[in-house]
Amino acid sequence: MSQPQPAPTYDEILKLFQDTAKQMKDTDERIDRMFQDTDRKFQDTAKQIEETNKRVAETVATVEAIGKRVDKTCETVGALGNRVGDLIEKLLGEGNLVTQFRELGYNVKRHSQHMIFGKRGTAESGEIDLFLEDSDVAILVEAKTTLKMDHVVDHIARIEKYRRFVDADGSNGKRFIGAVAGTMIAENVINYAHENGLYVIVQSARAVEIMPQPDDFVAKKW
Repeated sequence: MSQPQPAPTYDEILKLFQDTAKQMKDTDERIDRMFQDTDRKFQDTAKQIEETNKRVAETVATVEAIGKRVDKTCETVGALGNRVGDLIEKLLGEGNLVTQFRELGYNVKRHSQHMIFGKRGTAESGEIDLFLEDSDVAILVEAKTTLKMDHVVDHIARIEKYRRFVDADGSNGKRFIGAVAGTMIAENVINYAHENGLYVIVQSARAVEIMPQPDDFVAKKW
């Protein structure tokens, strides 16, 4: 028969309560730390969400600003296109360009605007702003509101390209002459165009005129 367990002493009961209280305190501290960590994580997450929302708002604002600039650019390009179209109309209308070229010996009979040649998108394609022609010669005109040096260079390359296109197409042996037109043209650009055998057409407030050519000027024929 087992011996009865002796009753715990006061000190043992006191120590048991003290150990239990300490465990409860440790547990409370762990739970408190867990709540603090969770709260801090929630705060960090909220801050990240706030920063993300701010970046999204900034991105949206940037996209809207870019969209406005694109719209403005499109309006500007459209306006320039209209101005070039107006310039071409003025060349043919009050500028009486056809008559001026006839006075230079070219019997212009037909003209067309924005003539596209070649397969669009290929290296051997292009557009001619104004195409004047008689039976033997065609005059290819490039029109810009502000004519620059690279426009002249590009037009020479365009005429050469059109020459290759016509030859490859098996068309007749018509010769081509180049001309450049603009509302504003610097003197060095005028000189460069003349040196390369191109006629220069200038629009002033009063009229459109083919600039007088130098004494040694010879229109280049392609």
